[in-house]
Amino acid sequence: MSAAPDGVLVVGASAAGLATVEALRRLGCTGTVTVVGAESHLPYDRPPLSKQVLSGAWEPERSRLRSREVLETLGAEFVLGEPAVALDAEALAVHTASGRTLRAGAVVVATGTRPRVLPGQDGLAGVHVLRTLDDALALRAGLLESARPVVVGDGVLGAEIAATARTMGLGVTVVGPQPALMASQLGEFVAGLLGGLHAERGVRLRLGSGVRGLAGSGDRVTGVCLESGEVVPADLVVVAVGADPVTEWLEGSGLRVENGLVCDARCRAGSGIYAVGDVARWYHVGLGGLVRLENRTNATEQAMAVAANILGAGRAYTPVPYFWTDQFDAKIQVHGTLPADAGMTVVDGDPATRRFVARYHRHGTTTAVLGWNMPKQTRQHRQHVADALTGPTPALC
Repeated sequence: MSAAPDGVLVVGASAAGLATVEALRRLGCTGTVTVVGAESHLPYDRPPLSKQVLSGAWEPERSRLRSREVLETLGAEFVLGEPAVALDAEALAVHTASGRTLRAGAVVVATGTRPRVLPGQDGLAGVHVLRTLDDALALRAGLLESARPVVVGDGVLGAEIAATARTMGLGVTVVGPQPALMASQLGEFVAGLLGGLHAERGVRLRLGSGVRGLAGSGDRVTGVCLESGEVVPADLVVVAVGADPVTEWLEGSGLRVENGLVCDARCRAGSGIYAVGDVARWYHVGLGGLVRLENRTNATEQAMAVAANILGAGRAYTPVPYFWTDQFDAKIQVHGTLPADAGMTVVDGDPATRRFVARYHRHGTTTAVLGWNMPKQTRQHRQHVADALTGPTPALC
């Protein structure tokens, strides 16, 4: 590897941002490292927010990724509560909300995503999103006083919130346009099993109809308006309809911003500029196109790759896409991608017992492996997906 640049500036005190700093230090980078974060909190883990923190099983401090003492050993400066508002890509300078300007030899964008909202959501009390630690704490407080919570969103976050709310003893309803929970992420068969699990545990599923907006009385939410014309009563609503990359601060930078910060195969968006985590949309050599992954595993793996490339490795980042979700007593893991027309074969266990591994294939190629409560066996079958993604890596300029 080549010598480290004259300082590294990481924009985003997220899991991906912290992992970048830690990887830089492990690889021998001894230069100045600065981390700028929009939130005032030290870096924390997001997956527990919809589960352990939301349920109250964990105190908020337990979600911290590292203690203050451990962070101090990294020798990095953390500038928290200071959102970035602009990037001068040519000068490698980041301008912050307070008027501060920070410069470095390399800039790593790790600003993540922010939740999408529904029309009319702003200004209505009782409406929540879940992305930050503060969001989780506010939602927990609201759920503890709620009699009719409704989750808008049938993806992974909505399903996790519903499962957690139900374990708290709440009668929760989920609404969304898909025919089954997480149908686009799990496929029809497994989504049906997941919906069955939720229904057994008492979650009310009102799927198959989009949401038009929210109903309110005064400044308080009273229901969710479906496209069918029906209004589902609610005294608390959680909006979990996806998230958008935080890239507006990059406008005018000259960098390509399109559903994330667009990067090459090395996760490089421009000279000396890289992206990691949910905000990064990079060229995946194995998949042959641009990819953006919103999951905790990618945040860490991509950060390690970027740290190495900052120090001169020059390697393409070609992970096997992966996500997992824990809902009730189900742990579901997916390695790879699930095209809508993929076939499915159960290769281990039995879906009837809710312990199985399924392989997804398209045109004779394994595209994904899914496991339900069989993590070890799922990991073993993952190699089929990795083999399918392996191919000659083009020269990188």
